[in-house]
Amino acid sequence: MRFRILPLLALTTACATTGATFKSGVGDTYFDHPPFYAGSGVASGTVGWLPIVYQRGTAMPAMFDLKSDAGTPVAALLDDMNRYLDSLGVAKRLVVTASRGTPPDVQFGCRTNGMRADDCVDRDSLEGAPRGIFNKDVGALRLAVGRPSKDWTAWADSAMVASDVGATLVISLEIGDYYLQQKGLKGSKQVELGTDYTVSFPWMTSLDTPVNVVQLTGALMDRGGKALRIGAEGLLAKRTSFKVSVLGAQTMVTDDDIAELRSARRTDLPGQPLVWQVGLRNLVGELTGR
Repeated sequence: MRFRILPLLALTTACATTGATFKSGVGDTYFDHPPFYAGSGVASGTVGWLPIVYQRGTAMPAMFDLKSDAGTPVAALLDDMNRYLDSLGVAKRLVVTASRGTPPDVQFGCRTNGMRADDCVDRDSLEGAPRGIFNKDVGALRLAVGRPSKDWTAWADSAMVASDVGATLVISLEIGDYYLQQKGLKGSKQVELGTDYTVSFPWMTSLDTPVNVVQLTGALMDRGGKALRIGAEGLLAKRTSFKVSVLGAQTMVTDDDIAELRSARRTDLPGQPLVWQVGLRNLVGELTGR
């Protein structure tokens, strides 16, 4: 099993943000419950989409993150997702060469100290935080988008012009950290992963340690490199046992977890569709309005 030692990571993790969120098109938004979406922009006419990619280094240093090379479970899941996105028919796949520059970075997960993306802020401190002009929304989960670089914006604009689309979907598969919630008087635990999707955990699960979550994040980007709408949908949560959390560690997502996610089904829904298909369909529908 893979473990993350939380105190040590606070000393070694570099900021995962690839661009400033100021003037990115959609401001930082904070949530306690799903759905996790922000921005009111819409696209007229045909919408494009770029292939879904795996973004490393969002919740841990990239050197410790899962690999997405050919033959890995992540690569197989990405192939499944891109075929399914194409089949939905709500957007046009852009014919592109290798991308240039830094793409937009949709960031979603537990709140940090604001200085760097390392350990989650203790939830007790969030609940007691003052509400004021600089902290009017004391939600546990932060959704934001970092601006793309100028060369990526120019590259994407050329691709959108060539395909005659006014905006395009940029979606990433990645790993984030979510907070657990206590449910009912019996003390059972749960994590709200996304739109109408909640996963339960045994009561002997620590509320103090965030859970590693496989998630999809996405943005609808205009030709000028501004985000019109952003969002996230969690697909899988990795439980950290109480004994491991006492040691100051967190159980991390593995390749085996990704392999199982490929065939995991939503037994709570008619027809028991695949978990990742429901999440991707919700994300695309919310970002495009289609």
